[in-house]
Amino acid sequence: MFGRELKDFAVLRRQMVHFQLADRGIKDACVLGAFSVVPREKFVSAEYADEAYSDHPLPIGLGQTISQPYMVALMTECLRLDGQERVLEVGTGSGYQTAILSKLAGEVYTIERLEALSVSAAGLLKEMGGDNVHFRVGDGSLGWPEEAPFDRIIVTAGAPDIPETLFGQLKDGGLLVIPVGSEREQELIVVEKAGSRRTQRHVCYCHFVKLVGKEGWEVSDS
Repeated sequence: MFGRELKDFAVLRRQMVHFQLADRGIKDACVLGAFSVVPREKFVSAEYADEAYSDHPLPIGLGQTISQPYMVALMTECLRLDGQERVLEVGTGSGYQTAILSKLAGEVYTIERLEALSVSAAGLLKEMGGDNVHFRVGDGSLGWPEEAPFDRIIVTAGAPDIPETLFGQLKDGGLLVIPVGSEREQELIVVEKAGSRRTQRHVCYCHFVKLVGKEGWEVSDS
């Protein structure tokens, strides 16, 4: 039974890469390769394991979600990684995006405000040999100043605007991928830094959980 389940997940993973990613325009071979080897089913609870490769987000507890595979792939491709970059990820969540980044970047620094999620993700990445990943619990909207500047920054939660602190922690020529907008709908944008100036490109419309923090949305008392 165990062997059959492993084989099924491998088939589902290949189908996801082909139909949900490649057929929808994800072209970077390295990105597709990373999605082919990272076991998404390990980043969801047993309750949702059968849906791990479905084309939609899934709950991971504490009001958070694991994004649909396509959105994770799209944001990853937007980073334009060549394997050498130091990447800051804001919003560790389940750790799935983190695991993908660990296959594609030189060093990954990931911040999560919810300690339980950070601890769980760190355990999974340790099992998978993610030795190039560094974890922190804290306000992701303020970045990781001790390790700045970063070649790339990816924010996996919706912000009301581009956090100036994060932009300031980006290297000259670096890229920031972030959803920006209202609580109901955001616009995924890629921001490129050129000195103190920025250029930004619209990618698509999307919906993420809120980026909670000093330069994001305020913590709700409810």
